[in-house]
Amino acid sequence: MNKPKLTYFDAPVSRGEECRLALYVAGVDFDDNRVKSAAWPALKPSTPFGSMPVLEMPGQPPLAQSNAILTLIGRLHGLHPTDLFEAARHESVMHYVEDLRANVSPTLRIADAAEKQAAREKLATAFLPTWGKNVEKNILSEGPFFGGASLQVVDLKLYMTVRWFKSGVVDHVPATVFDAFPKLIRIHDAVRDHARVQAWYARR
Repeated sequence: MNKPKLTYFDAPVSRGEECRLALYVAGVDFDDNRVKSAAWPALKPSTPFGSMPVLEMPGQPPLAQSNAILTLIGRLHGLHPTDLFEAARHESVMHYVEDLRANVSPTLRIADAAEKQAAREKLATAFLPTWGKNVEKNILSEGPFFGGASLQVVDLKLYMTVRWFKSGVVDHVPATVFDAFPKLIRIHDAVRDHARVQAWYARR
């Protein structure tokens, strides 16, 4: 291995996509190892925690957990604060994104349509607005990004989350669920319009 290798499902979503974006925005030449769903069961036991994404760096053991991967990429390539307290603030928001995913993900596995609708509607009226309100009050900069003028890894994680809901693919949750939070939407739009992010999606 002579360059970093990122392993994740062959889909432009969630934890793996935010790590791909971080590497691409940083200008890192990396092996984008995309795993088909059918191949995952055989690969799973070889990963650090039975999950993806996994980042492999030359001369280092495999690294799992998206926040750890993002923080490493950010520190290596100027996409994460050098001030320790500000870095911790960014990381707290990144962990809060994982709280959202932990609340929404169980609804993806609900087979009964009525039960799924009820669970999603509860998220849309209670958890998600509260989540958005809490993120909004932690965005202290004038923008356009979380920390100010420069894109950092926390912005990529927030972008992927807001994009998921704005796409309208989460049944029974309005695509406008975060529209009441202008600073959060501002971050989404700034990442979407970033030249390197646009270049990433133009090449797909």
